[in-house]
Amino acid sequence: MATTGSASVATGTTTAKRKPVFVKVEQLKPGTTGHTLTVKVVDANPVVPVTRKTRPGASMGRPSQPSRIAECLIGDETGCILFTARNDQVDLMKPGETVILRNSRIDMYKGTMRLGVDKWGRIEATEPASFTVKEDNNLSLVEYELINVKDQ
Repeated sequence: MATTGSASVATGTTTAKRKPVFVKVEQLKPGTTGHTLTVKVVDANPVVPVTRKTRPGASMGRPSQPSRIAECLIGDETGCILFTARNDQVDLMKPGETVILRNSRIDMYKGTMRLGVDKWGRIEATEPASFTVKEDNNLSLVEYELINVKDQ
């Protein structure tokens, strides 16, 4: 009994990779994923990690490492947004650096948009960009509210 998933492996065919579609910061909308952007880091502020109490009965095998988090203001020539950098991402997000964010997503935090890259995404350093960041169009300052619409 053969499975349909292994048919392409048996025949030796591979799927062609799609070219990334780069978007601008002003095109970002709440709740969307899969964005690829080229942005410049304007500012990076480390966030003090909150220490959590260990629960009784939790595994005592290994101590949890504190996570490093930084709130970075990033942007392009169309606008800027806050980016939440986690752990190893903090080292790449230095002010003045130009980075490519691949497969990023919009997270909502207290009604505002934040950009993030999880384990499925990637951050790459690239050559310095020639654009200047438009800081007066900060998408993280726009507050959104979820409204449920009932069917009639």
